[in-house]
Amino acid sequence: MYLVTGGAGFIGSNLVAALAARGAEVMVVDRLREGAPGREKWRNLAKHNVAGILPPEELEDFLAAAGDIEAVLHMGAISATTATDGDLVAATNITLPLFLWAACAERGVPFIYASSAATYGDGTQGFEDDPRPEALAALRPLNLYGWSKLVFDRRVADMLERGTPSPPQWAGLRFFNVYGPNEYHKGRMASVVFHKFNEVRGGAPARLFRSDRPGIADGEQKRDFVHVDDCVAVMLWLLENPEASGLFNVGSGQARSFLDLVNAMFAGMGRPPEIEFVDMPADLRGKYQYFTEAPVGRLREAGYDQPMIPLEEGVGSYVRDFLMQPDPHR
Repeated sequence: MYLVTGGAGFIGSNLVAALAARGAEVMVVDRLREGAPGREKWRNLAKHNVAGILPPEELEDFLAAAGDIEAVLHMGAISATTATDGDLVAATNITLPLFLWAACAERGVPFIYASSAATYGDGTQGFEDDPRPEALAALRPLNLYGWSKLVFDRRVADMLERGTPSPPQWAGLRFFNVYGPNEYHKGRMASVVFHKFNEVRGGAPARLFRSDRPGIADGEQKRDFVHVDDCVAVMLWLLENPEASGLFNVGSGQARSFLDLVNAMFAGMGRPPEIEFVDMPADLRGKYQYFTEAPVGRLREAGYDQPMIPLEEGVGSYVRDFLMQPDPHR
């Protein structure tokens, strides 16, 4: 049995789909809650066979009574970059993964967890997935979410340096800007592709933020956009290569502009581009990343050699095979 926290969420449900397709037994740890019609989280799991859906508050009792577990894949988190409840974020993004780390160490179970590119802040310290305590200490996230992810990364580094018992395999994955199917419940935190597609389908142009930085043209803000299938492929590879442990960036390895992204979206829709530039919301000013790019050398050195999906191919297939279909869920 594999235990996938956040298994009804975006990356988690795609991972559950891949494991279920292999015939694996998967226990999903998540809260389904209510959702907008057609975008409820349960729909992310509706096409797949799962062993059960476990509320997070029952996780400790479940682990105490569970038999053999192949691996714990911890994708669950409060992932909103606009989150403000520090106590709730700390409990979910720091205390819970610390419990899981200790449980996996005690049971001898591999532990793979979602870190985030939000740990890099505005990028002035670079985007190297350097696991050394001093390198982690130099990072300055821009928001509560990024800070909480960095706290856990730093605690992992500290525990390893102190010789604290650790899982037989562990991996922290710093996902960059992920897009793809099953993100529909995420609201404002869903990918730019999803939001721009809905704008255009509703009859509006694709709206992008104006640049407020000299030397950067409107729409030329750049991010490392990575398809969710690449994120899942990395995790499956890690499960097949238990000797690989560490902190790894997971991105395409190439920064692309928002203009590139929406042009690829329009191509997937079979429509000519129609783009409008708007001012950035006040709550994002000073917290907005103008450039992200994932150096993936550490992941390649660990042995991962699969090519990442090119932007035009990934966005085009997402639009055609999912967003334009009656049921866009995987």
